[in-house]
Formats: sequence, structure tokens, C-alpha cells
Amino acid sequence: MRLERITKRFGRVVAVDDLSLQVPAGKLVTLLGPSGCGKTTTLRIVAGLERPDQGRVWIGEEDVTPLLPAQRGVTMVFQTYALFPHMSVFENVAYGLRVMRLPQSEVTRRVEEALNLVGLGGLEGRSPAQLSGGQQQRVALARALVMNPRVLLFDEPLSNLDAKLRKRVRGEIRALQRQLGITALYVTHDQLEALALSDVVAVMNAGRIEQVGPPVEIYRRPRNRFVADFIGEANLLPGSYEEGHVRVGPYTFAFRQDGLVSGPVTVMVRPEAVRLAQEGDGLPGRVRSTFFLGAGVEYLVETPVGDVSVAEPYRPGEEVVGDAEVRVRFDPAGVYLLPEG
Repeated sequence: MRLERITKRFGRVVAVDDLSLQVPAGKLVTLLGPSGCGKTTTLRIVAGLERPDQGRVWIGEEDVTPLLPAQRGVTMVFQTYALFPHMSVFENVAYGLRVMRLPQSEVTRRVEEALNLVGLGGLEGRSPAQLSGGQQQRVALARALVMNPRVLLFDEPLSNLDAKLRKRVRGEIRALQRQLGITALYVTHDQLEALALSDVVAVMNAGRIEQVGPPVEIYRRPRNRFVADFIGEANLLPGSYEEGHVRVGPYTFAFRQDGLVSGPVTVMVRPEAVRLAQEGDGLPGRVRSTFFLGAGVEYLVETPVGDVSVAEPYRPGEEVVGDAEVRVRFDPAGVYLLPEG
């Protein structure tokens, strides 16, 4: 599937601005961005629920832009599940097949296959009210899968689940997508969700795509300050680069980045790539706060060039106390330089 130069306006607001995107067959591509960036509007354009002001939507070799939603071969899993409360699980999943007027034997076979796929076999007679949030989400997924779509669309499907259940269900979605080899376009504002689920992440901002790539590339080599700041947590510090060395305040460390010329840079350092020491070389700082997070500890350190966030594994008895004087060092593997200007 591919989107070619899609633009969508709502009055004076440009929701999607000349957007192009390739969604490889059999892969899960995530549109990631803050609220209001245009990701859900883009998804609705693919579904046929919104018409673009310009641009085309292609699925395979077919231009589906003029087609109605039911003619496109796409199905959507909604944030709110959109289940019919007066219908059983079976009838919710069967709804689209009944609209197609398929024989009852075909309906039964396909519904049972879909429910077994999502682990709900045996719950056909229950109502949505008798299910947990995670089970309701699986019913919504089965209802989408039973239509054998060419493209499966997800509109923030996990946002109504608690953190532990969200982690489990996203794993189930990913495993099922890989098992079926189905092409999927997924929308979320949750960075961890996007990194965990996706083959490809497209980071959106103000209706445009800032960067497209595999999760590891997006996280470790962001194209600009917006992507660096939005994907996970990042320390963005002023510095300068000379071939083979980076200077941040009074701290200089060896580092090389291909394609970068000497001059002012923004030094992006992920918190897990920051190390604290009591003495020796490094950026001088003072611990302002300490947060115990179970498996890890986070520190906020005040330095001459700004506050630095640090994430370290929890080692009993080795915590750095508040207000301690420290030296901050950077692991080059977690550093990336963004040229200024």
C-alpha cells in the first residue's frame, strides 16, 4: 500500500500536508506523533472515511481513492472497540459477513476461525458486558480479521487498557500480524508501543512525516530535534564537534559521526547512555533528585549546560544520594549529534 502526496484540510486547518508513505506488504507500519499531528486523519483517509483534497491511495496496484470504504478491502480496529452491546460475541464478529449475505455455514466457519485466532474460542455466546477490556479488544480484532482484509488498520486500539494489559495485548497483536503476514497500518501516540510493535515507524508532526525507518534507526539516529525529543526520552545539550571529538561544556570525549562537519551541534544522549562517577573526567554536576523505579533508578543532574536525565540499573547500596557532587559521562553508543541550523 502507498499514499501519494495526500493533503487534507478542515477549513483553514491543514490536517495532512503533502504526505507520502510506503507500507510494505506483510509489514506493520506505525504512524506515531502527538495529538493533532494528522495521524488519525491519515488513517481515516486510507479507510475511505475521509476524502483527501489531493493525492491518491493505492492498495497493491489499485487506486482506491474513489472507492467507498466497503469496496477497499480494509478493516479497522477502533480505540473504543465499537462493539454492539445487544449482540453476542458471535454476532458482533459475524456482522460484516451477514451484511455480505454469506451462507450461514460460511459465517459460522469464519467466525469460529477468527475467535480461535484471538484466543476467544468458547466465548461466542457471551455479551460484550461479560468480557474484560482485553477480551473486548480481541473481539474487535476478530471482527476485523474475519473479513480477510487486504490492509488492517488500528486507531490507538490499546489506549483504553491499563499498562500491564496493554503490554500483553500489543504482544498478541504483533504475534498475530506476523503469523498471518497481513499488511497493517497502526496509529498511536505512545512511543514505547510504536517501538515494540512496528517493522517501520513514521513520525508525524503538524501533518507531515518527519522521519520514516525501523524502530532502532528512529531511536538511535533521529533526523532532527523533534524526532529525538519525541521518541523516548533524550538529553539535548549544546556542544561542538571536531573530527573525532565532542565538547559539551568543560567535558570532551572521543566520538566520530560520518557525514558531519565540524561546528556547533546538539548532542543527543539517551538517559541509559549516561554514567555517573564520583570523580575523574566528565561533566560536573549536582544530583537534584532521585527516583526509584524498581528495576532501575533515575537521576536528574544539574550541570553547567542544563539538566541531564540519567537511567541506571538498581544496585542496592550504590544509589547516589540527592545533592551529591558527581561527574557525568556519556557512552558513545547512546550519543547522536544533530547539526545546528
